Amino acid sequence: MLSSPSTTSTLPSSLNPNPRRVAMETYWREVQSIEEEKDGDEEEEEEEERKSMDEVELEESWLMEAGLSSLVTGSPTSEAIRPPAEAVLSTLTRQQAATVRKRLDNYNETLRKRNRQPIRDVRDIFSEPDDDSAEQCPSPLPSRAESPPSRSQSPIKTIRRHSTRVRPTLAMFVLEDHLPEQLSPPANTDLGTVPPSACPSHSPPVSQLKPASWLLRGTPYSEGVAEHRRGGACWDCLLLQGDKNGELQFAAVPPSQGLTCADDLCSRDLRRLGFITHIELSTFLLALGVQSKRTRPLWKRTRDSGVFGVPLTSLLENDRKKIPGLKVPVVFQKLLCILEQTGLHTEGILRVPGSAARLKQLRRDLDRCSAAFDWSTIRQVDAAGLLKLFVRELPIPLLTHTHLSTYRAVLGVSSEVHQIQALQLLSLLLPEAHRQVLKALLVFLRKVVFHQEQNRMSLWNVSMVMAPNLFAPNFHGNKSSIAKQQEEMEEAVGGAKLIQLMIRHQDLLWTIPNFLLSQVRQMNQASNQRNLIRTKSHLLKGRTHKNNRSQITELWDGIIRVHAPLHAKVSMAIQLDEQTAVRDITSRFESDGSPAQRLYEVGGNICERRLHPDCRLLDVYRANPRCDWLIKP
Repeated sequence: MLSSPSTTSTLPSSLNPNPRRVAMETYWREVQSIEEEKDGDEEEEEEEERKSMDEVELEESWLMEAGLSSLVTGSPTSEAIRPPAEAVLSTLTRQQAATVRKRLDNYNETLRKRNRQPIRDVRDIFSEPDDDSAEQCPSPLPSRAESPPSRSQSPIKTIRRHSTRVRPTLAMFVLEDHLPEQLSPPANTDLGTVPPSACPSHSPPVSQLKPASWLLRGTPYSEGVAEHRRGGACWDCLLLQGDKNGELQFAAVPPSQGLTCADDLCSRDLRRLGFITHIELSTFLLALGVQSKRTRPLWKRTRDSGVFGVPLTSLLENDRKKIPGLKVPVVFQKLLCILEQTGLHTEGILRVPGSAARLKQLRRDLDRCSAAFDWSTIRQVDAAGLLKLFVRELPIPLLTHTHLSTYRAVLGVSSEVHQIQALQLLSLLLPEAHRQVLKALLVFLRKVVFHQEQNRMSLWNVSMVMAPNLFAPNFHGNKSSIAKQQEEMEEAVGGAKLIQLMIRHQDLLWTIPNFLLSQVRQMNQASNQRNLIRTKSHLLKGRTHKNNRSQITELWDGIIRVHAPLHAKVSMAIQLDEQTAVRDITSRFESDGSPAQRLYEVGGNICERRLHPDCRLLDVYRANPRCDWLIKP
């Protein structure tokens, strides 16, 4: 049984002479709480050791996640599910193509050693020499950065995860580096800002925030860090210069720059974005000298009904029968709502545990019938415990088995700005359900930190509490050497550091850099070439040819035709200029009492993309002149 809140709560960090020690006590108390909650429960059938995947499994899995399954299976797939391998390969830069070539070489060589014939040889795919494979990714926006002067590369430290036997005492290890606890202002929209009154007094002034200009450039992250690996300095590293306290914060990029968030793309474009992001992340980490060894996921029993231990996709499927279009499970939303309404000003929220017996009873009641559950009986401490239990009991972790080892590998990156970029790529790779739940969780955690003057939960304390829930520790036995105890401490601090970065820079995690969207456009364009060839005979007919010439004239003159099938004004021709924004178009179709209207970019070299109200249309028009413009809620 857990102790009562009065006996387990610690002193506020502002009153304790050693806040770093208090943070570590918070971590170990959370681990102890997790272990005590398992006492008396039926043990889960799962392997204690996670075995590494063999070379064939590893490379085959990597190639399939890169959208190159036809190179592995030898059979074509539906273009609606996966684009042709040629379309993916046509978008790659020199560094990205080298990564794919290396994976294919390793895969084929391993098959040969096992006396199995490879499906396709790498030389049949990459027929040109390396020197002739110039960058192929077009840039809809000009590059915003210039090559910096060289500087020596800082050493790379890798924090590894090991199984240990016992938790170290706090007197034995005292942390030397306490990470900063200040945050950038929260955003009401993905790239927006909030009024100064909503920001805590300890937030830095806007003038001290650095622009996230690396989101706007047209070259991949992996191309920019080539000099970093060779002992020089890339332009992103220079963003860290001049920071006296080691803290890195970014100002929101103006929506007029046309950046896209993951929620603004349709599922097909998101799937293709995942292929390119997967290749880019591997190339980026390889260029930085960081490698992640993927392991087989632990076997964990899944449930088909209830709330806890049920996959997110199953929960959403059941909830969407009642609430179409739901993105986060209802139970998770209820818990967050209770905590935001009554818990943000409560001292020790998330840190102070409740009664283990009451938590088990509430869990059984929710699993039995969540629809008829009386949420008015939930106390703040109960909601916090159930929230952490929900995240911890997911059969597929919130950060997924596939990417957990890569998240930990990010700690081996020496530059914080590169860590943020790697976390951004990882966030874009998460399945939609996991990405939406993680996004909702990070928004809530940021609100907790903003009220730290009342709840005494600093950013570091919040990160320490959530670390064992998102990055489950693997502690067994009761004996351990001093070295393994130190590794256990590194694991605790490493998980908290990752959570801290994700909370502080969460608005950047869901933003798609220009170079990735540009490569998705090129992939779509390559996939559409076959359809264009098939319809070539129809385009040569007189009437169709005349209409096509008329369309070319309109596009050349900067005239677009906006379609609104749900309005009285079915369509409208609009002349674009440098200042025309999306809200200028949608305002013409809005009326009193009607829902807010959004403008979508449809077709051409994109499937469907929702545009931000402040986005400049002329930039979108230049990047995709053949698209249709659609107005809908």
